[in-house]
Amino acid sequence: MARTPNQPAHKRRRSPLPAVAAGATALALAGGGLALFAGGAGAAVGNLVSNGGFDSGLGGWSCTGAATAVSSPVHSGTGALQATPGAADTAECSQTVSVLPGTSYTLSAWVQGPYVYLGARGTGGTDPSTWSNQTGWNQLSTTFTTGANATSVTVYLHGWYGQGAYLADDVALAGPGGTGTPSPTATPTRTATPSPTATPTPTPTGTTPPATGLPAHVVTGYWQNFDNNSTPQRLSDVQSAYDIIAVSFADAVPTRTGAISFTLDPGLSKALGGYTDAQFRADIKAKQAAGKKVVLSIGGQNGAITVGDATAGASFADSAYSIIKDYGFDGIDVDLENGVQAGPLGDALHSLQAKVGPGFVLTMAPETIGMYSTAGAYFQLALKTKDILTVVNTQFYNSGGMNGCDGKVYNQGTIDFITSQVCTHIQGGLRPDQVGIGVPASAKAAGGGYVPPAVVNNALDCLATGNNCGSFVPPAKWPTIRGAMTWSTNWDANNGNAFSGAVGPFVHKMP
Repeated sequence: MARTPNQPAHKRRRSPLPAVAAGATALALAGGGLALFAGGAGAAVGNLVSNGGFDSGLGGWSCTGAATAVSSPVHSGTGALQATPGAADTAECSQTVSVLPGTSYTLSAWVQGPYVYLGARGTGGTDPSTWSNQTGWNQLSTTFTTGANATSVTVYLHGWYGQGAYLADDVALAGPGGTGTPSPTATPTRTATPSPTATPTPTPTGTTPPATGLPAHVVTGYWQNFDNNSTPQRLSDVQSAYDIIAVSFADAVPTRTGAISFTLDPGLSKALGGYTDAQFRADIKAKQAAGKKVVLSIGGQNGAITVGDATAGASFADSAYSIIKDYGFDGIDVDLENGVQAGPLGDALHSLQAKVGPGFVLTMAPETIGMYSTAGAYFQLALKTKDILTVVNTQFYNSGGMNGCDGKVYNQGTIDFITSQVCTHIQGGLRPDQVGIGVPASAKAAGGGYVPPAVVNNALDCLATGNNCGSFVPPAKWPTIRGAMTWSTNWDANNGNAFSGAVGPFVHKMP
């Protein structure tokens, strides 16, 4: 979410930061490729990857986009992979190898270039992924344990949209080979890398919705505590359609890692011709008296709040609790766009919830890349806090094209993009009542991905009832889908309240 005037909420196809991208898997791919050869057979002793040094060209590999074997520069031997991503293609090369179930493996490769990813999918457990961004040769390495029924895995390398060419060499998968030989398969025109949940999985039912006092379906809006040439608002001006109002944003305390602070922005007060802290506090109470929940959002595009260990987590929980008690906020919204560490932050949020007690509202607004796969850090955070999580409203914009839960590529700004990504979130383990749709309130509010309110309503109807879908039809109906979110209430006002005026009534009429 952006603070600066007329700046998109995020950079379109921004290069992911380490805490997010290290767990994220590959995205949309386009173009044809080579046939996939068998992996285990013919591999060197101790290495299950065939032609891992690319000394035999691209033999054994299935590649998309502009990929070739080069003789220089190489890390060793006589060849290396050079692949160049495109605007809608990460230039992936993959290979399927036979493995044994319930067995540990180490995957490694020497790489160089901008945003080179190495990973494996189909492991039957937690699919690993790692990446680097260096101009010289450097080794990537990751480990995984196959599931009880895994007999093959697919290892892959890829770059990032619109970035320069990357190089890879000496790819190795160390561990015992399987007893079978994977069947050769042709690369489809659009390759899922990987489909986040290629086989629909049952939604776990081990948690129940926290008692927040919110209705079954809600509309969330971000209120800007700053003036960026949209429409400045007092909190009392926020449209009545919004059930959850996320006050944006808390600030990091520079001298205390993890700690946050909050002050009403004097620039906003000036833009409004006067707005005092006392008036703001009174507006919070008035909104709550009207049945609304007001939460404090941490992060945003410029936020630099870091919770990377237990000490920082304690600072975060203590400072957040102090602000919540001082202002009377109902909870916290997590909109960190500069890195998430699911373990310590998840622990800190649990600690905060214990301090606040019943009624604590926890919302999140991750970028799409953070929720693309359960291996993503943001998805891990959502799953770690599932027992106290109210709703995740993923920002379905500034994303480019991505694979949906069916493995097909869908472009942002379409109903199919929204519904296929929601499907991924639910199949990944979140309850439908914990998943919402996040969209910009107007074309001015984001760099790309805006959809008219009617598309938002159709997407919710599709997810809940199976009606008004696009080409993608979800594999199940989720009538408890939570609702929709927008950035921001200010941009909504700037756009004639088009979002709240159309989406609000639709959501509130959902059974």
